[in-house]
Amino acid sequence: MRSGVLFAAMLAASSVSADDQPLTIGQLLGQGWEVAGYASGYDNRTSLILFRKPGINALVQCSALYDVTRNPRTIVNCYELR
Repeated sequence: MRSGVLFAAMLAASSVSADDQPLTIGQLLGQGWEVAGYASGYDNRTSLILFRKPGINALVQCSALYDVTRNPRTIVNCYELR
């Protein structure tokens, strides 16, 4: 019983609320962020894109993965670097 309650509490704490939607590359470009750097993995399935915005002392890094064995096939994860 305790483990079930603990698991439910951890799940609730880690879930993303409706207000905290993950960043997307389209949102960043629409908000005026510029591509500052790009790197591709050796297998051409993964890429890292670094974004900057004039006047903001932070960068945003997005990792993009394309995998035909997953659904959806394209997975993007963006996060702020300070």
